[in-house]
Amino acid sequence: MADVAETAGLRVLVRYFAGAAAAAGTDEERLEVARGSTAAELAVVLGQRHPGLVRVLEVASLLVDEVAVRDRSQPLVAAAREDAQVDVLPPFAGG
Repeated sequence: MADVAETAGLRVLVRYFAGAAAAAGTDEERLEVARGSTAAELAVVLGQRHPGLVRVLEVASLLVDEVAVRDRSQPLVAAAREDAQVDVLPPFAGG
């Protein structure tokens, strides 16, 4: 697995919402990701950067440029444009 946080490639804006933002301690951050990195690899790196986020990432939805990632083993940004946006959305409660 490539170290997604340090491998040159595409710039990605990761945005955190609700409980994910609280767990990460930030609303957003920019990372460099290697072309072909998977959502699973990105989740590992995000969990290493923000240990409180690990449990949230296990149940969170990830969106890349507003499209849901259904299979975290597939390349995350293989076809994404530079400055892709990844949203981390925890399950929401209430109605």
